[in-house]
Amino acid sequence: MPDGTPQEPGGWNRFSVEAQDLAATVAALRDAGARFRNEIVTGAGGKQVTVEDPSGNPVELLEPTISEARLGSKP
Repeated sequence: MPDGTPQEPGGWNRFSVEAQDLAATVAALRDAGARFRNEIVTGAGGKQVTVEDPSGNPVELLEPTISEARLGSKP
């Protein structure tokens, strides 16, 4: 991770959840006390951030910026 956190058992495998407005979703989750592993990162297909569920498992939140990156899109 950008902060130098090393990999640890069970700590990197995750699934993605598509968000319509990632910045607003992150703000709401932060207000609710959620712990994030990184800040929002923008790449070729969209914006993403990794949040931890209540048990510490990572969940990727993704806001696609191209249609091919949207969940359920057909190749």
